[in-house]
Amino acid sequence: MSLTKSRDRAVPGPRGTPPPRSPQKRREALGLDRGAWFLLLPALIPILVLSVGPLLYGASLAFTDSQSGRTEPTQFVGVVNFTDLRHDDLFWDSFRIGLVWAFCVTTLQFLLALGLALLLNQNLRFRWLARTLALVPWAMPEVVVGIMWRLVYHQDAGILNKTLTDLHLLDDNVDWLTDLSLALPAVIAVGVWAGMPQTTVVLLAGLQNVPHELREAAHIDGAGLWRRFTTVTWPAIKPVVLAITALNFIWNFNSFALVYVLTQGGPGGKTRLPMLFAYEEAFRYGQFGYAAAMGLVMVAVVAVLLALFLRNRLREDVES
Repeated sequence: MSLTKSRDRAVPGPRGTPPPRSPQKRREALGLDRGAWFLLLPALIPILVLSVGPLLYGASLAFTDSQSGRTEPTQFVGVVNFTDLRHDDLFWDSFRIGLVWAFCVTTLQFLLALGLALLLNQNLRFRWLARTLALVPWAMPEVVVGIMWRLVYHQDAGILNKTLTDLHLLDDNVDWLTDLSLALPAVIAVGVWAGMPQTTVVLLAGLQNVPHELREAAHIDGAGLWRRFTTVTWPAIKPVVLAITALNFIWNFNSFALVYVLTQGGPGGKTRLPMLFAYEEAFRYGQFGYAAAMGLVMVAVVAVLLALFLRNRLREDVES
């Protein structure tokens, strides 16, 4: 072998590391990366314009005294809005209500959706019809759902009071949405009903990806229904459960239209979620800077809670 040919070969590095690429290959890889970025531009531009841009603009408003009206002067005030927010008991009460709402709705949605998904995953007669009907609440806009349930909860003409009184479970009609102790549970029930179909669809897709052979093998080994679920089904759908639970918590905590149509935050602020509180500060009282500070705090707190939740779940997966 000649010395010239031996010099043209790439000199291998330490064991386990690939040889360095030639300048020509690096240029080709860089050109490929540029081409990939060019193809991604049609998707990246709307995200930057419609999502990242407004998010950064809203975050910048949190450090100003911006108010409604184009003629109102806007000045940088630093962390004044956050200092005022720290002592705003009404906001923290709404934040607590929002956490209760999000936790209860997310938990009940998951439990009921899991049971429905397990049922729809069975080889039942007219299963296609049941799956179609299960999607009906998901296909309805939140405003329509809110109006429909206002009629259901109506004190005098509502079907709920009519049914309960006919069954002799109530002696008198109940005003579900204006009672201080019943308004939040009533709204939570509507939130569960409206959001359960999407959780059911995701869990059903996860269940259909569980190998049927594993369930049959567990059944042959003598495992009961609960044992097959905990040892075969649950480990297979656990990543799907983690993803849909985290997304549901974010969606539920940021709920606005459904609760606004049902109660507008009443009675006495018992259903005033933090998004409703921020909306009122911005569009009823014109305090855009203060409302933006609320939104920034909500994003930060939810991000921390989700990070802790995901870290604990991932740690459990690693240990198991």
